[in-house]
Amino acid sequence: MTRTELSRYLSEFLQISNYKDYAPNGLQVEGRSKIATIVTGVTACQALIDRAIALNADAILVHHGFFWKGEPEVITGMKQRRVKALLAHDINLFGYHLPLDGHPMLGNNAELGRRLDISDAEPVEDVAQGLIWQGRLDTPMSVEAFSARLNHVLNREAQHIGQSNDEIKSIAWCSGGAQDYIDIAADLGVDAFISGEVSERTFHSAMELGVHYFAAGHHATERYGIQALGEHLAREFNLEHHFVDINNPV
Repeated sequence: MTRTELSRYLSEFLQISNYKDYAPNGLQVEGRSKIATIVTGVTACQALIDRAIALNADAILVHHGFFWKGEPEVITGMKQRRVKALLAHDINLFGYHLPLDGHPMLGNNAELGRRLDISDAEPVEDVAQGLIWQGRLDTPMSVEAFSARLNHVLNREAQHIGQSNDEIKSIAWCSGGAQDYIDIAADLGVDAFISGEVSERTFHSAMELGVHYFAAGHHATERYGIQALGEHLAREFNLEHHFVDINNPV
């Protein structure tokens, strides 16, 4: 398929016009016009770009791309090296941030709910651009048992805040750096809230609001949406797809 066809398809499929975001969604660095091999990964770091070069990729699709609001506009240093590598090898870079968090079929939150076996998983309408999801466990679980499930699925140890002798039945979640949505989770009346990161204030919010908080890792909670997107494109358009997971403990 062509670069233009892929860009148009992803814009419509991910409904990028529905989101007010912090970075451009879509084609960020233009490469060759024909695309047969794609690489997906969470962040457009140098290590991912180097792997894509080694795999002879025509395009890289990421959740965390370039040109974020508030960052320096000049292309120097680390950013220059990344962009230079893409241009030198004629590789396209596509970035999809909030649209990939919120996609109802294969977004980060949809995938997280599916992998954690959360029933009735759905976005909370008209709140935070639909990025907060909620659902329930078919059978209540102890904090210890749910922590074990979360750790197993994400292959990392989540940090838990809350009373360890409680049971968990209802859950809300939002991938990435959404720890401050815990207030919204409390208003929803759920037992637990999952996100990627944790701040000093999160401890006090969780304890005073009575909501169990699990900081499960920014990278870990956003690993599966971009992978699912690559697999979808491979099936739909007969593309060669490589998901490259650059380890990140944060």
